[in-house]
Amino acid sequence: MAVVTATNLRKEIAGSLLFEGVSFSVERGDRLALSGPNGAGKTTLLRMLAGESELHGGELALAKGTRIALHDQRPPLDRGLTLGDYALSGARDLIETEEELTALEQAMAGGDHDPATLRRYAEAQARLEHAGGYRWRDRAAGTLRGLGFSDDDLGRPLDTFSGGELTRASLARALAGDPDLLLLDEPTNHLDVENLEWLEQELQSLDAAVILVAHDRWFLEAVTTGVLEIEAGRSLFFPGPWHVWRIEKASRAAAAAKTAERVGVDIARLERFVERFRYKKSKAKQAQAKLSQIGRLQQERSRASGEYELLTRRSKSLGFDFLKPARSGRTVVETSGLEVSAGDKELLHDASFAIERGEHVGLVGPNGSGKTTLLETILGARDPVAGNVRLGYGVEAAYFSQHEVELDERGSVLDCAQRATNLPRPQAQSLLGRFLFSGWEAHEKPVVALSGGERRRLALALVVASGANFLVLDEPTNHLDLESREALEAALDAFPGTVLLVSHDRALLDAVAQRLLAIEEQTINSYDGGWADYAQRRAEPEPPKEAPAPKEKKARPQPTKPARPKALEQLEGEISQQEEAVAELERRLADDWSDVETLAAHRRARDELQALISRWEQLFEEAQA
Repeated sequence: MAVVTATNLRKEIAGSLLFEGVSFSVERGDRLALSGPNGAGKTTLLRMLAGESELHGGELALAKGTRIALHDQRPPLDRGLTLGDYALSGARDLIETEEELTALEQAMAGGDHDPATLRRYAEAQARLEHAGGYRWRDRAAGTLRGLGFSDDDLGRPLDTFSGGELTRASLARALAGDPDLLLLDEPTNHLDVENLEWLEQELQSLDAAVILVAHDRWFLEAVTTGVLEIEAGRSLFFPGPWHVWRIEKASRAAAAAKTAERVGVDIARLERFVERFRYKKSKAKQAQAKLSQIGRLQQERSRASGEYELLTRRSKSLGFDFLKPARSGRTVVETSGLEVSAGDKELLHDASFAIERGEHVGLVGPNGSGKTTLLETILGARDPVAGNVRLGYGVEAAYFSQHEVELDERGSVLDCAQRATNLPRPQAQSLLGRFLFSGWEAHEKPVVALSGGERRRLALALVVASGANFLVLDEPTNHLDLESREALEAALDAFPGTVLLVSHDRALLDAVAQRLLAIEEQTINSYDGGWADYAQRRAEPEPPKEAPAPKEKKARPQPTKPARPKALEQLEGEISQQEEAVAELERRLADDWSDVETLAAHRRARDELQALISRWEQLFEEAQA
């Protein structure tokens, strides 16, 4: 039985149509993803389902007694509550159920065995058992722990927590109430990977209907069972996983195009018949019938064309196109014996690693493990407690921080862009336009008046135009929609310089990173490959450690100059074969990017290709010497 059924929902904002004709049905166990560009109405639809925003058309039917919980990005109103009390405030009906059971037990102990009393008692008992029985408070505390809070946090007032922690608290409150319909707006924000994986498992096991908005593609793939895409005021529903919808969407677009083309041919044929015979008495009735048929076909073509336009329409995404950077020295970053602290808390101890020119490296670790602090230490904004950090020769770094602290807030958006990039006014305006700051009003808007999402877009624009050869990016995809994330992913993947990336977007990490630096037990460990390789390695049991016997390194004989052209030719052939192998794996990933084994194979093949190219460059330089 459906928990919620929506039929032809319509919504207007300030007299303008936001969407119409939105229809879907969600049952227990279904997890529906709302997809579409920013501003399409996804958050508004969630608030309509929660009863916080009115309908302007259509019907919304909820199963009797449906309990609804909404988590969005709005902070808690009552900051005087403790974290524990706030989480439990989403479960008022469970508290009322406990009170009702107590009252009914007292009534039955006093001799009330009326069938209505017994029925009410059975219903209340079933409700409480569904939430975990009288231990539902323990389950709520477990939800807080799963989202990264400690038991010591439960008694702290809300006003002592950061904005990100309050967002996680709101999510815990929504989950703790055991709702029948759970509405989640960007639930992955401010969660580290461990919390994300906990949330994925929690939602998969939840006996409820779930409707969610998220831009984390890995999360969507793990959780969703259906997709409702809203764009340009219209919607398309698909009952299936996220990656299957993306394939189906392309298939539907192709089918709609063929239908529109076929119907167009039929219309042209019928119009020729009508034009030829409409004035002949013997054919007049046939011509009239053909005119009616043409009308029906025109409606069919219009529907097919509209579906094709909707399926192929791409919302305006950010225009990433990094400038080709100057060449740096071979070693970009080198640390040895590094110790990093935040106040009295030691974050890293005796950490040593190096990053070489052209490497794309991901930095991962739990929230609070020191990722941002390490980035700031590498860039010289913080001093290490001990050890050394060195940037290599010719390294020009551009930093994109979580908090956009690098933005110059004096004056307008255009002023900020020109000061940071030294671009002439027309080129600076063009840059801003590519990052969705279009027109005089957007260009002259004061930087201090920008929203969080606008600040991040402006900061990204400045990084893109910097010409730096070392990009240091701290959570660059926050507040970006899916298309903009994929545009950034493609640009970073093609960037010829060096990248050090902190992100909880596992799809971005897997696509961009050739190697991961993981903060584990206050030190840095290096793992080859992207996120899929790392996740696979974490899932495997650790083999017993054995001390390997020391082996004497033998120097590799260097080829003579005459031998080098032959070696170059051989390498070129190997590079060509490896490029074909990478292309074949990419074709397979186009059908199912969630295939972890193929992702890992693609990562290894790309790394082998990069190694071959590096070897070719080395031999080429030696041959020119």
